[in-house]
Amino acid sequence: MSVDPRRYKQLQQLIQKLGLSDAAPVQWQLLDLALTHPTLSPEANYERLEFVGDAVIRLAAAEFLFEMYPDADEGELAAIRSALVSDRILSQIAESYGLDRYLLMSAHTSNDKVGRETRLAAAFEALLAALYLSTHTLDLVRPWLSGHLQHMTDVIRRDPTLQNYKGALQAWTQAHHQTLPEYRVTEVGQAYGDAERFVAEVWLGGRQLGQGKGQSKKAAEQAAAKVAFLTLQKVV
Repeated sequence: MSVDPRRYKQLQQLIQKLGLSDAAPVQWQLLDLALTHPTLSPEANYERLEFVGDAVIRLAAAEFLFEMYPDADEGELAAIRSALVSDRILSQIAESYGLDRYLLMSAHTSNDKVGRETRLAAAFEALLAALYLSTHTLDLVRPWLSGHLQHMTDVIRRDPTLQNYKGALQAWTQAHHQTLPEYRVTEVGQAYGDAERFVAEVWLGGRQLGQGKGQSKKAAEQAAAKVAFLTLQKVV
């Protein structure tokens, strides 16, 4: 599969934004595939690369945390990594490079604000896969990704819950009520706002503790759990 000359120049610009050398051994066909949405090409798109990229980001984050925080235990490292590889954070990193400008997709999809976070996170994982598979190492990934991981980790570590409010809320309800909270999620599309597709409520013993919204069910549940957990901390 060859890459169109105009497309090749676009991809070169992206590689330069990442701070990689023009001579970097990038497999351009893979990079082109990584930035092709399924709505543009049902057969040749980023979905298979996204599968690999999910493992790549986990490995890169684990390697980074292992090296930078030798005194942190396995539980803390796992909690931080879970936050680092979330769609929310991956889409933020992707957006910092303007990744959506390089993503080939249908006009309808490009106008879909509801799915933007998920779309950017998926394309970002596929990008990581393309770079990893170009050398079968993290040599094209770690040089530019580590700075983002450092910044995000600093933010996460300043949060007592490590940005896992569902886990924190579950621990609180088990300790105080010996039971688990219940989440009720409703899909509302764009009626609830341009960017949030789901609304979640968290309940405990017939009482609503909090409500949140997000572009995915998980994001909405985390948002609801955050409201509930912070409210309970004020009450106690």
